[in-house]
Amino acid sequence: MLVITRREGEEVVIGDPRNPIGVVRIASIKGDRVRVAFDFPRAIDVHRREVADQIIAAEPAIAAAAPAS
Repeated sequence: MLVITRREGEEVVIGDPRNPIGVVRIASIKGDRVRVAFDFPRAIDVHRREVADQIIAAEPAIAAAAPAS
């Protein structure tokens, strides 16, 4: 895991700097709340951890409900 310090308005480039996969920017900091902006192609899914966990938990239920082929 990479841990870095960024200030408001600063960015992190993901991938090759000449042709990045995406960019993460610190949009704002207010008290203990940090707003993070993600600029990635629509083909790349970006989820909050709690949403990603819900998607993972729902996969067995989806597979069980799918008709057998």
